[in-house]
Amino acid sequence: MFYGKHIHALDSKSRVFVPSKFREELGSSFIITKGLDTCLFAFTMAEWANVEQRMKNISFTDNEGRSFMRFLFAGAAECEVDKQGRILIPQDLKEYANLDKEICIVGLSNRIEIWDKNLWDKQNSEGDRNAAMLAKRMAILGI
Repeated sequence: MFYGKHIHALDSKSRVFVPSKFREELGSSFIITKGLDTCLFAFTMAEWANVEQRMKNISFTDNEGRSFMRFLFAGAAECEVDKQGRILIPQDLKEYANLDKEICIVGLSNRIEIWDKNLWDKQNSEGDRNAAMLAKRMAILGI
């Protein structure tokens, strides 16, 4: 399970350090892809297999389903951690997430989100302001 927030710098070669507790959980290789809210998602290979399995249930006649599958799978790349504990962020994913210098790596249970720190700060402050409303929504969903 992933949890916590870590701030790291993106180097000139588009590499970022992955915290050791996340590296242990991710394993030697994992999947990184476009996420929602202009961040990147990182999944263990086992969790990615679960995502793939759920996506197989989407009918090819479902226009929105096809669009989401393209969004998720076309941007996916397998990543490996180098000996210094860094991963290379593919250029198209770097551009999608507007990654610049400071990167925020956030653990969210079954996945990691990779954010540009400025975007994270903005997104997180909006969530803080709306915490009561979000909690009420989660209660309606039975969470």
